[in-house]
Amino acid sequence: MDSSMGRPALCAHPAAKMRNGGQSCIAANRIFVQDGIADAFVEALTERLAAIKVGHGLAPGVGLGPVIDHIAVARLTGLVEHATRRGAHLLTGGSASSHLGTFFESTLLDNVPADADLTRTEIFGPVAAIQGFSHQDEAVTRANDTEHGLAGYVLTENLDRAFNVADQLATGLVGIIQGVPSNAAAPFGGVKQSGLGREGGSEGLEEYEEIRYYNLSLRPTS
Repeated sequence: MDSSMGRPALCAHPAAKMRNGGQSCIAANRIFVQDGIADAFVEALTERLAAIKVGHGLAPGVGLGPVIDHIAVARLTGLVEHATRRGAHLLTGGSASSHLGTFFESTLLDNVPADADLTRTEIFGPVAAIQGFSHQDEAVTRANDTEHGLAGYVLTENLDRAFNVADQLATGLVGIIQGVPSNAAAPFGGVKQSGLGREGGSEGLEEYEEIRYYNLSLRPTS
């Protein structure tokens, strides 16, 4: 989930959504964009995603490989069709690629309604869904309106706002002005239906420990 407020150039980098073809547990699924920058943001991101070359991952210039299987292709197709039937605007991509195999185009939809399946499930593919918002509190409320809570992202030019929003997001980790927040030296894990406990960092080592409790009285008990 993304609460995005800031310069369009910062927001147009596709790594948060498209790395590993969107098949990442922390890939951004819902992108909330403030109304004042929405047009410029959508234009910049559409240009970036439309330029991604689909094909064999080891071929020169290729930026997007296949999804896991044909079931994933059918699922992504269904998610896009469901959203467009409910009024979402398809800006680029939206269907299986002409390549042989299980390739799906780099896809961007705008004005995705809240009742679209795209906003209620883990997409796990190269499909980005944009929703607009007016005020910060609205963005935070809508970002937290999900049973999931693994990763969130905040993009803004104001660091005070960035940490204010990050503090309110119900997620286990938050990427601030960057799209690849996970690090082996830091704790990784979610809240709500996105898991219990942490791996990585010193906190992850605690999951392997057996805590013992000793209670010593310095006075005889009667």
